[in-house]
Amino acid sequence: MTVINTHAHLVSPDLINTLADRGHEFGIDLVEQKPDLHACRFESGMQIRPFFDKLMNTDYRLKEMDRQGIDLEILSMWTDIFGYDLPADKGALWHTAMNDSMAKLCDRHSDRFLWMASGALQDPSSAARELERGIKAGAVGAIVATHVNGRNLGECDLDEYWAACVELNAPVLVHPAQPAPPPRSEKFALTQIVAYTNDTTLSVGSLISGGVMDRFPRLSLILSHGGASLPFLIGRFDRMHEAADRTITGNVAKKKPSEYLKKFFYDAILHHGPALNYLRDLVGLDRILLGTDLPFPPGDPDPIQTLKDAEFSGSDIQTIAEKTPKALFNF
Repeated sequence: MTVINTHAHLVSPDLINTLADRGHEFGIDLVEQKPDLHACRFESGMQIRPFFDKLMNTDYRLKEMDRQGIDLEILSMWTDIFGYDLPADKGALWHTAMNDSMAKLCDRHSDRFLWMASGALQDPSSAARELERGIKAGAVGAIVATHVNGRNLGECDLDEYWAACVELNAPVLVHPAQPAPPPRSEKFALTQIVAYTNDTTLSVGSLISGGVMDRFPRLSLILSHGGASLPFLIGRFDRMHEAADRTITGNVAKKKPSEYLKKFFYDAILHHGPALNYLRDLVGLDRILLGTDLPFPPGDPDPIQTLKDAEFSGSDIQTIAEKTPKALFNF
C-alpha cells in the first residue's frame, strides 16, 4: 500500500528569501521578530504569526513521514498568508511566487511530494490562469481559503475559477483561514478548535446554498478537518432549507443540503473514532481521505493509527490512504 497524505503544509525557505528580496512587489514586509523567526506583514496592516521551523524544515518533514508510514504527501501552502485583501495585481504576483517555490520544493523531492496550486481569488480570472500555469508546472490540484477578505466563497463571483478547476480536473482543498483570531476565541486554543472549523462550515454552507454545487456538478471539493461542523449540523441545514424564506436568505440550492454531502470529499482529521465512524456512515468510505494538517498543532501525528483505533479494517484504510486519493488526483 502506498500511503498518501492529502492535507499537509510546508513552506520552502526559498519563499522567505523571495519575500526578503521582493516583498515590496507583493505589498508584504518580512518582519524579523527574533533571529531566524520571521512574519508577514501585509500592507493592510495585518501581521501573521511567524513562520516556525517545522513549517519550513523539509528534512524534519521527511523523517516524520517515515515515522508515520506516509509515502507521499500532497502539499499545500499556508492559507493564512494568502493575502486575498491585497490589490489584485500584487496578489497575483504573490501567488505566483508561492506556487513557484512549491513547485521547486516538490521537484527536488518528487518521490515524496506533490503539490496544490493557489491563486489570488480577489481576481478570479487571474486565479484561473494561475491554476492553469500551476497544473502545467506539475500541480495535481488547487487550494483555496474559505473566504475572500471576509466574504464566504459561495457569495463571491468565482464561477470563472470554478470552471477552470473543472476543466483542468483539479480537486480543490477548501481550507480555513484565520490570520487574526476572533476576540472570543483568543484564549483556550478556541481559534484552532472552533474558529477554523467554523470558517469551513460557513463557507461550505454558502457554496451549497449559493448554487455553486448545482452550477458545477463535476467540481471536486475536499473539505478540511472532516468537513468541520457540516456533517453534524446537516439536519439544521436541511430544516432551514425547508423552513426559511428564500427571498430573505438568498438560498438558491436546488436540493436539500444533505443531498450534496456525497459530492464532497473529507479528510479524516477528526481525532475521534466515533466521529470518524459517523462520517463514514454518512458520506461513504470512498469520500474520506487521509490527512494530517501537520505541522500545525491540531494536526494528527499518527493518522494510520487513528484509523486503526477507530476500528477501520485494513481494506478500509487502503481505500482511504491509497485508492481514493489516487483516483481523485488521477495518478
